[in-house]
Amino acid sequence: MDNKIHRDRQIAWNNVFVHILLWGVIFILPYFFMDSEQLFNWRPFLRSLPGLVGFMLVFYVNYFIFIEKLLFKGKIKGFIIYNILLIAIVAFLMNYSWIWLDALFPDLKPRWRGRRGNVISLTHIIRNSTSLFLILGLSVASKMTFRLFEVDNERKELEKAKSEAELQNLKNQINPHFLLNTLNNIYALIEFDPPKAQKAVVSLSKLLRHLLYDNNQAYVPLRQEINFMRNYIDLMRIRLSDNVKLTAEFSNSEKGNTLIPPLIFISLIENAFKHGISGDKPSFIDVSLEEQPNGKVKFECKNSYFPKSQSDKSGSGIGLDLVKRRLELLKLGSYKWETKIENDIYSTLLILDTKKIMDDTELLDS
Repeated sequence: MDNKIHRDRQIAWNNVFVHILLWGVIFILPYFFMDSEQLFNWRPFLRSLPGLVGFMLVFYVNYFIFIEKLLFKGKIKGFIIYNILLIAIVAFLMNYSWIWLDALFPDLKPRWRGRRGNVISLTHIIRNSTSLFLILGLSVASKMTFRLFEVDNERKELEKAKSEAELQNLKNQINPHFLLNTLNNIYALIEFDPPKAQKAVVSLSKLLRHLLYDNNQAYVPLRQEINFMRNYIDLMRIRLSDNVKLTAEFSNSEKGNTLIPPLIFISLIENAFKHGISGDKPSFIDVSLEEQPNGKVKFECKNSYFPKSQSDKSGSGIGLDLVKRRLELLKLGSYKWETKIENDIYSTLLILDTKKIMDDTELLDS
């Protein structure tokens, strides 16, 4: 909300600056066409003042009233009629303002006086009306340009809100999906090894703490997420048989402030345990994560491949789809995600550019 208020204020001040610049140019421009040694002369300024006031009147009556109340609401006929009346009145006043100026400042002796001292009405009214129609066009162009910026900003805000809502929805789906798989594992342990099942419940409580309390932000510290993955792997290790070889290596800075999206890697690890373990055949799971000096986090997981049958797909197989969708919504820049199956080995590689994440976080905090 604070960021939106800040952006709205910045847009408003930019709009004010554009208007000041516009009228500054209109006021100053006539002096470049005058033969005068003085930088500023009150005489030509007063002579042009009625025209400038008329221009501003037509511009801002349209900018704040007619365009908003008529043009943007599709009342084109009313917009045209009201502007014809406005321009006719303003052109008339601009024309006869010279008489009032002449009465206030007799020494101006304007060049536009005829031989009999009368103001040349028709010529000046036509000329003034033409200029006022140009000012009307400028007002419409300025208002529509500003409206386009407003609509574009509103569209971006809506897209951002929609993406954040969808991301939160995906995270809410991941949590039950993760818990369902873990509870299935604990249920299997209860049947053949109750003591291990008790240890598994303790480990699960630690994981739940992360899910409930540490997982409510868009990004979490890398070291925190690694501890979560280690606890999960330790939990899963309890139920493994001797024919399964499990290795997990994590390389990161314990004092670093690298941020990553939560629960991105855990779904890939879940997938390895679900499809990489056989009850009677030799199998393996190798998990590695490396925080590289260039700001990238490289995650790699390889496992023997024993795909589940349609009747044995706990968790409905939604984990990888959720990861893909979250990566698309987070717009992490040049992230890389590859999966392949070769020689009965399933491997997945995911590389995240954490510099993009840090830039986004600093932008949100500013």
